[in-house]
Amino acid sequence: MEECDNRDAVFEALANHTSDKIGSLSACSISYNKRLSLPKRLQVMRRFATDRNMSVKEYAWYFLRPYLIEDLPKSFELLIPWVKNEDPNIRRCAVEATRPRGVWCKHIPALKENPELGLTILEFVRSDPSKYVQRSVGNWLNDASKSRPNWVISTCVRWQQESPTQETNWIVKHGLRTINKQDSRFPKQRAIER
Repeated sequence: MEECDNRDAVFEALANHTSDKIGSLSACSISYNKRLSLPKRLQVMRRFATDRNMSVKEYAWYFLRPYLIEDLPKSFELLIPWVKNEDPNIRRCAVEATRPRGVWCKHIPALKENPELGLTILEFVRSDPSKYVQRSVGNWLNDASKSRPNWVISTCVRWQQESPTQETNWIVKHGLRTINKQDSRFPKQRAIER
């Protein structure tokens, strides 16, 4: 089989295809390119995080995740511009890609044990105006609450004190939902809901 002389043109044609399946496969192809540095991988994957199709957006964070896990402190630093971006799809991708437990993906033991590492990016979206991002931040906290409930409670209390907005309150309520189901174990959490 002959090697394609113009890989970039082929990649662009596939990445811009109207089919979500082909777009998703294009995102997947980035994941298998071992020569890409993490900054370059993030740069290339960004376009998929903003795709019009939900499936392609989901693949963007899913295929970034294994590379982000390799060096969490560096990854969180590289994701700061993402959580500051004006596009909620990019902000959401950064949060979703680093969830401690994630959905349909391998858990991140380091974040289950030390969720405070995630504050590097979460502080920027603790009062995000986008419900799409708010849900992701709440899910991130809810993931962390399953192994570090007291940390989640104290983070939520602090966020509500420092950022008493409707958006923060929604995130806190969503992030505390598992803890609130276990109200006999954690009587304090209901006091922080507004």
